[in-house]
Amino acid sequence: MSKLPDELLSLLNDTQSTKVVGTIDDDGIPHLVVKGSLTTLDNETVVFVEGFEGSLTNENLISSVRLNKQVAINVTKGLISYQLKGFPHKYLASDAVFTQLLNRIRERRGPDATISGVWGVTPDEIRNESPGYRSSLAKEENGIHKNPVKQEG
Repeated sequence: MSKLPDELLSLLNDTQSTKVVGTIDDDGIPHLVVKGSLTTLDNETVVFVEGFEGSLTNENLISSVRLNKQVAINVTKGLISYQLKGFPHKYLASDAVFTQLLNRIRERRGPDATISGVWGVTPDEIRNESPGYRSSLAKEENGIHKNPVKQEG
């Protein structure tokens, strides 16, 4: 069984969903970037491409590994939204996952496209942040059910 819920897996593999990665720098300042390459290959680990070795995102991810800091990821489409938190780890350039994602990028951007690396994040926390999900939970906690049973009286 997958660690990631089916609805989230669907969002991760949907090229039309919006995927944002949040990191923090050494001073604790947040940095957010949209990562269209974000997906999952094994239904447990989220992976995404880093295009430039010297980018702020890449530097923050390296710092996260060194200082054992989590990153946050949000995946959204329409009214469905999930937040994941976990610790990043970097794949080597010779890794099969690197080659697979490089080929995906080349399909979208052309045969000369390059990437500097592929990051993987194994989620420790997954939260359904969809507006309808949160409001239905609040109603259940207050004893209000979406489809209450009509009492005869």
